[in-house]
Amino acid sequence: MAIDMKAIHDSQRTLVMGVLNITEDSFSDGGLWLAPEAAKAHGEAMMKAGADIIDIGAESTRPGAKRVSEADEKARVLGAVDALIPEGAVLSIDTTRASVALAALEHGAQIINDVSGGQLDRELPHVVADHSDCLYIVQHWRGWLAGAAGNVPDADTSRYEHGVVNDVYDELMRQVDAVLEAGVQAEQVIIDSGLGFSKPGVEHNLPILAALDRFNAAGYPVLIGASRKRFVGSL
Repeated sequence: MAIDMKAIHDSQRTLVMGVLNITEDSFSDGGLWLAPEAAKAHGEAMMKAGADIIDIGAESTRPGAKRVSEADEKARVLGAVDALIPEGAVLSIDTTRASVALAALEHGAQIINDVSGGQLDRELPHVVADHSDCLYIVQHWRGWLAGAAGNVPDADTSRYEHGVVNDVYDELMRQVDAVLEAGVQAEQVIIDSGLGFSKPGVEHNLPILAALDRFNAAGYPVLIGASRKRFVGSL
């Protein structure tokens, strides 16, 4: 049975996203779900526990993480997608590569979660635009994976000249404008302020959480990725 993605996008209740890291080095559970059977079992367990969406990531985005090869990322993602789609899962694919996004969508995934917000692979928004029935999470992040745009991410990406809320909001809206110009439809877009991404401390993240009404007022669903972020523990 086809899943109504418009109903997901326009949901009047908060949806819960479970995170399935198929990586060696994610900071909380790296290496635990690399085996396809383990990934499938973990995804199913999260669905049973109430997760509305399963977010599959095959490349760690923790600070200092090194890129995995395109072939490895694609193989890991597709293995999980092929295992969970028959179980009726709504799958979000955490990737910055257009080729991985395309393959996952062709295998039945329904959401692309781009932590670079369309900036790292300029073809990715075009892939989304060509799949008008999928959703696209556009996230704010100034510094990308080591090796993605040089050997190291920007040395300091957490200085916010006009205040963290103003700068993050304005930069995120510019990212949204760019993906709309690439052909993505407004009704496909979900926005994410990128808690913990270029925002290392409590002083960066709590103001954003306190200003969610401003992000909501942009007219897009808002994703909050606070789970297991370092700033939560430091509170």
